[in-house]
Amino acid sequence: MAKKLYERPIIRPLTSGLMNKFGSRSEYLPVTHIDGASVKDMLKEFGSPLFVFSERQVRENMRNAKRAFETRYPKVQFAWSYKTNYLNAICNIFHQEGSWAEVVSRFEYDKAILNGVPGDKILFNGPDKTDDDLRTAIKNNSPIHIDHLDELYRLTEQATEMKVKPRVAIRINMDTGIYPLWDRFGFNYENGQAWDALNKIMASGKLNLVGLHAHIGTYMISTNAYYVAATKLADLAINLKQKHDTTIQYIDMGGGFASQNTLKGSYLKGADMVPSVNEYAEAICTGLINAGFKSNELPTLILEPGRVLIDDAGFLLGTVIANKRLSDGRKATILDFGVNILFTSFWYDHKISPAQEFGMHTEDTILYGPLCMNIDVIRENVALPPLNAGDNLVVHHVGAYDITQSMQFISLRPAVVIVDSMSKAHLIKRKETLQDIQHNEAMPEFLRSFKLS
Repeated sequence: MAKKLYERPIIRPLTSGLMNKFGSRSEYLPVTHIDGASVKDMLKEFGSPLFVFSERQVRENMRNAKRAFETRYPKVQFAWSYKTNYLNAICNIFHQEGSWAEVVSRFEYDKAILNGVPGDKILFNGPDKTDDDLRTAIKNNSPIHIDHLDELYRLTEQATEMKVKPRVAIRINMDTGIYPLWDRFGFNYENGQAWDALNKIMASGKLNLVGLHAHIGTYMISTNAYYVAATKLADLAINLKQKHDTTIQYIDMGGGFASQNTLKGSYLKGADMVPSVNEYAEAICTGLINAGFKSNELPTLILEPGRVLIDDAGFLLGTVIANKRLSDGRKATILDFGVNILFTSFWYDHKISPAQEFGMHTEDTILYGPLCMNIDVIRENVALPPLNAGDNLVVHHVGAYDITQSMQFISLRPAVVIVDSMSKAHLIKRKETLQDIQHNEAMPEFLRSFKLS
């Protein structure tokens, strides 16, 4: 019979919540496995810290989103947002599920091409497209989403020189009732910029206008904002038909749907306040269906969600380095991962779970990373059981942006694995090495040698 874990006696105030004879406890159960794969076994095999993705959850999220929109609208196409997570293995799951690619840079564009995405299934967004980027997209018949007039003029020149009519859309920003406005990107709807750009495209005759695009914000918890955006884009499309006899092929509503992560300062947890994908779908599809399109002229609805499809499929596993008491008496636990790889801890209060069984005692704890900087804080306050050096933790909902925004700072980036449907963990990115970091460095001859006294 295994010896029971000893828990030292402590005195602390009780807080509200479900009670037992020991008082209030952590709300979290231990997370010892992810889709049947042992947390501790994965850490032993691939090292700590370690990013882990659930293939099952990614596919389930994608299929649920498709079902939500396709039951409400007849023509729907998803495009995976590469900036959210551009690991090739992750991207290919979405492509296997039927998603196109949505990119905002040449780097991401080339990744999509190398992943095997046909050029005409890559939506090229973003304000920083060089002339070479535009030529490449034109040759590949990729839809180019124009962000500003300078890009419109350069694209017109390229089309003239190449003697082709590239497929284009324009990005539109608008007032949807959410402030501050996201008016940095694209052409404004209310002040006439959007109509000005559309009229210039139609007058030139050099470009093939196929779509209208909007991305109204990020972590949007107002579904009505999407309804407003859908109706305004539909209004432009209908007026284009009336004025220029041009039928828009697609309306791209972008992404920005919130995941169930909890924003810092939020009174409610993300799971209790964030709309479901069905609610986003209802708002968008209702706005388009009721806009006044003829039934045979309904545009294809394109969607570019990222965070909502991947956030809950990602986990970060780590190890406790040490515990200490701060000068004000608070307990502090130091972990082997910091904000350099968990960038989203700056704006989320991530759920943290122990990876081993624990008792009923908990204590408010501040979680620090290992970096030599005071802002390296994973959680400013979280109720956790006593943790010893060598114990493991699991951070939830880290699938979006933590991979793409992680940085080599003080410590190297960890390995990434994916757990398949058979509970087997596969390496999809190896742990970074010093050689990886120094690969592109060059040493001038006059700096090679030195003497220290």
